[in-house]
Amino acid sequence: MMPRAPRRTPDETAAIRAALAVGVATAAYGVSFGALATLSGLDIWQTCFLSLVMFTGGSQFALIGVLASGGLAAGPAAVTSAALLGTRNVFYSIRMSPVIGPGFFKRAAAAQITIDESVAVSTAQRTPAAQRVGFWATGILIYLGWNLTTLVGALIGDLLGDVSAYGLDAAAAAAFLGLLWPRLKERQTQAVAVGAAFVAAILTPFLTPGLPVLVAAVVAVVVGAFNLLDRSRRTPGQEGAS
Repeated sequence: MMPRAPRRTPDETAAIRAALAVGVATAAYGVSFGALATLSGLDIWQTCFLSLVMFTGGSQFALIGVLASGGLAAGPAAVTSAALLGTRNVFYSIRMSPVIGPGFFKRAAAAQITIDESVAVSTAQRTPAAQRVGFWATGILIYLGWNLTTLVGALIGDLLGDVSAYGLDAAAAAAFLGLLWPRLKERQTQAVAVGAAFVAAILTPFLTPGLPVLVAAVVAVVVGAFNLLDRSRRTPGQEGAS
């Protein structure tokens, strides 16, 4: 008899469900990238190669956005914008290091799928085992799906017309928000989220793509560091006086 696979705990099962919800919505957005990349001047193979090796949607869209507006002459600016936006993954890797664990090859594989969604699904789980399952399931699902839909978008981009009209970006954002919403119960967490989002929205029209995200991250760190709205830090006397 073949050995039975170990049964998933309820937390691990919940992590897989979250990975599927976020992964499918995010991967579908790859169609938009594939179509827009070919319209910006890249050929099909360049578009697919970009998804295979870069694999961070924000940086990829920043790259083709600058190329579309300035052509090949905008290449250095496009690379700079993509690199700035991709620096957030460095901070993600620090957070994910204890979840991934030791091992060169495992860490190298994890580095390729350390993105917004895999980190968000992982950190939303309650146990270390569920966090690992959420990270790997989300990252692998999106990597495979994103590259497949990138190819589809690149092949049929001309037939799709205005890809923004399909609302694929909204579907991915909705899935992401649905994952994060349960974590926004405390006033301190709400203050961090609102402050960072407000700063990013205000700066987006004025700064190079990538910079608003970094500035918003700094705001989040500052607001979170002071922890002014954390009621658990107040003494009973302070709580009653407020």
